[in-house]
Amino acid sequence: MDHLIFPTNENELAYESRRDFLKQSTMLTALVLTPAAILKAGENDENIASALEKLPLTLEVNGITHKLAVEPRVTLLDLLREQLHLTGTKKGCDHGQCGACTVHVNGARINSCLTLAIMQNGQKITTIEGLARGEQLHPMQEAFIKHDGFQCGYCTPGQIMSAVACINEGHANNRDEVREFMSGNICRCGAYPNIVDAILEVKQGGKKI
Repeated sequence: MDHLIFPTNENELAYESRRDFLKQSTMLTALVLTPAAILKAGENDENIASALEKLPLTLEVNGITHKLAVEPRVTLLDLLREQLHLTGTKKGCDHGQCGACTVHVNGARINSCLTLAIMQNGQKITTIEGLARGEQLHPMQEAFIKHDGFQCGYCTPGQIMSAVACINEGHANNRDEVREFMSGNICRCGAYPNIVDAILEVKQGGKKI
């Protein structure tokens, strides 16, 4: 029934992203947990000093190539928001459970809070700012407006990014399937039925997205 919220189980893509993140971030755990006072006191551990060094990073974000230098521990979410000032991608739970930070990497959706920026070197990133073409909104953005698919709007960028991917993945054939494959995106305002309506309209309209 439409009044039910999306299922709480996470989709496979979110699971894979989390697993890759945990595997590749193990070496940084000790650094992140090290008290700042110790680091400032001149800790001479060469491993810590090396981990703090910024590494070169090249990303194509919304069609623009960026050459950056980042610490290995910086997440893609923080890089987008704090260095590139693309604040449309929201920081919600910061644990990969709410979906507010969803972006596309080479067309596939990921939770940007669960991947280190350095892991995406050379990749093509699309954020909510990159969907529209100038003043022309993306069909999914138009559908969300038409169907009132948001209230406070905080989760909306992640919902839209995930919705576009849901269709491109072939997972928007009926209401139940949409709810299942949008289950990684949480809306505290409860606009789920309208979100489903928006996604199905874009899917059924057959527009290239």
